[in-house]
Amino acid sequence: MEAKEMIRIEGLDKVFRTKNGDITALQNIHLSIRAGEVFGIIGLSGAGKSTLVRCINFLERPTAGKVVFDGQELGSLSPAGLREARRSMGMIFQGFHLLMQRTALQNVCFPLEIAKTPKKQAEARARELLELVGLSDRAGSYPAQLSGGQKQRVAIARALATSPKVLLCDEATSALDPTTTRSILALLGEINRSLGITIVVITHEMSVIEELCSRVAIIDQSEIAEVGAVEEIFRQPKTPIAKKLIFPAGAPAASFGGKRCLRIVFNGNSSFEPIVGNMILECGAAVNIMYADTKDIDGKAFGQMLLQLPEDEAAVRRMLSYLTLHDISYKEETIHA
Repeated sequence: MEAKEMIRIEGLDKVFRTKNGDITALQNIHLSIRAGEVFGIIGLSGAGKSTLVRCINFLERPTAGKVVFDGQELGSLSPAGLREARRSMGMIFQGFHLLMQRTALQNVCFPLEIAKTPKKQAEARARELLELVGLSDRAGSYPAQLSGGQKQRVAIARALATSPKVLLCDEATSALDPTTTRSILALLGEINRSLGITIVVITHEMSVIEELCSRVAIIDQSEIAEVGAVEEIFRQPKTPIAKKLIFPAGAPAASFGGKRCLRIVFNGNSSFEPIVGNMILECGAAVNIMYADTKDIDGKAFGQMLLQLPEDEAAVRRMLSYLTLHDISYKEETIHA
């Protein structure tokens, strides 16, 4: 049985009127987002994705078209009805938007104060949410005393305070380092699974979509270029913009003209640890697999692999350091013509 529809967007346009003329930010947007899914919206800078998320909760009123949220057409609601609907849509931002003079606990309480929740009830709810995001020990800390990842966790707790049905994430990890980004994405995934909240992720990073989302819409020059399951779009992108996002233009192809190789010996590492894949990602350079003979014995990897190294000496040094740091046995060899 297919999940019910949580958000439906029909023929949405957004035009900004300026003294220098009209600027079309969004044109003829049609989208359907199901209850309980993690849905991604990705595009290059200026494509219109942040305007779209602000139209979803009517922080920006569309010029034309409809936004239907949980069965209610937002454009038909009274100001009071729209405020009530927005309480069911939490939002987190790239810049955290925390109140600097308030503690973590007080920041999470803020939307509950606006909703006129009794103080004791609001504080109990805030403590519960800080525990959910792993910050129960930082309730009394001010934003200046928190790391970027901790600030975003407070922002997530605050967004969950009014028990929303949808969490809108506008470039929520763009200001964070890769390790912190992974931890925030893992937290959002856990929130989606445990609370059943629909999550809409706005990003320009395909890695975020791949890590977290089940379906994705690609927006290009104010229009939706492609929509589908993440796995399907990664496997077979149909539009030029999808191909550009998955395989970024300008990324230099590795050159393998040299004869330098590494023979890596697997002598009992976990079979589930992607050693070569992690090395490529960490070192930012590809290798050419010349030969491999490995086997899994009780979850342990045994055997060997011959890798041709790139010509970039700096990349090679990073790879050797990576293998040494992770106690991976290797031997340098030369290819003989």
